[in-house]
Amino acid sequence: RPTTEVTVGLMVRRRWWTCGSDLFKRMETEAAESNLYFTFGVIADIQYANVPNGLNYTRSRKRYYRNSLGLLRGAISEWNEERVAPKFILQLGDIIDGCNSRIKASAEALETVINDFTNCVAPVHHIWGNHEFYNFDRTQLQQSALNTKHLEGDIVSGNMPSFNVKPEINNDDPEAFYGYHFSPFPKFRFIITDAYDLSIHGRKKSSKKHNDSVQILKSNNKNEDPNSPEGLAVPNLHFLGFNGGFSQDQLEWLNNILNFSDCNQEKVTVIGHLPIHPDSTDPICVAWNYDEMLSMLHTHSSVICFLAGHDHDGGYHLDDHGIHHLTFEGVIETSPESQAFATVHVFEDRMILKGRGRTPSRVLQYREKIN
Repeated sequence: RPTTEVTVGLMVRRRWWTCGSDLFKRMETEAAESNLYFTFGVIADIQYANVPNGLNYTRSRKRYYRNSLGLLRGAISEWNEERVAPKFILQLGDIIDGCNSRIKASAEALETVINDFTNCVAPVHHIWGNHEFYNFDRTQLQQSALNTKHLEGDIVSGNMPSFNVKPEINNDDPEAFYGYHFSPFPKFRFIITDAYDLSIHGRKKSSKKHNDSVQILKSNNKNEDPNSPEGLAVPNLHFLGFNGGFSQDQLEWLNNILNFSDCNQEKVTVIGHLPIHPDSTDPICVAWNYDEMLSMLHTHSSVICFLAGHDHDGGYHLDDHGIHHLTFEGVIETSPESQAFATVHVFEDRMILKGRGRTPSRVLQYREKIN
């Protein structure tokens, strides 16, 4: 992973983040005494399955399928006991592993994990990743507990009613994507996106988006196994079957919301399973059309952060437009002796991420000015 240079001086404009330093400790102490707006929890890539430990796709890393449930329970316990209760939890996708489909245990595994999430004091927003589509199709997901669109916020932001930023998504449309947004606090908005809107998984083979996705993949990856990067090089390294992309209708939907947020001087966090910046992850893990998404976000002054999972090693990058890109470490490849989740403390001018175990703590300074 590229290492982001840290500048600590208070008068230096690029003092954006730090982790594990005296500055972080001082800011954390300051945070406890200052005006905290709200907190939220984040966890990624649980990939639970009631099977023995195994290895990842490249057979280079151990996966703790049963133990992931224990780590989730530990995270929920800590969130429930925090002095300031989180307003919500973001589950960044891959809640159960694809191996459940092979052993005909998808429904049972999902029920097991959802039952544990019901013990959480905060509502949970679920993002859809590739392992969701290894286990279920889109119709099944729409009808499952993983569809949390009912948590979509409907608040008044400033003097502009929220319906101005709520274009309807027709869930009966076979080409529909899974996306919504919510505002847990005035002037802050969170947007859930669908990184597998374009994908070879999840849609009926008669679907236009399915056929478009097959063509995109075949034109950029000639391997018989679509998950194989053999022979691929930049800029095609990420065109793999376990990745996906954002359709134009989804990008337009997101752009409309961000236009509202820009005008209303909101601070926006965008969430998706796939990272969208190659420097925040292994470049093999980014969305197919990450460059389109990134270019669009760069046109909006309201965007402060993009949160993703997928790459179990995690990552971080501050881009040249001042957007923080965080890729969260995967629970599935976290040993029983460690942890992998975070609580984010939100303030007027920054977020302070308190990581546990493999997830590092960071201070995320907002841009100096929201136009």
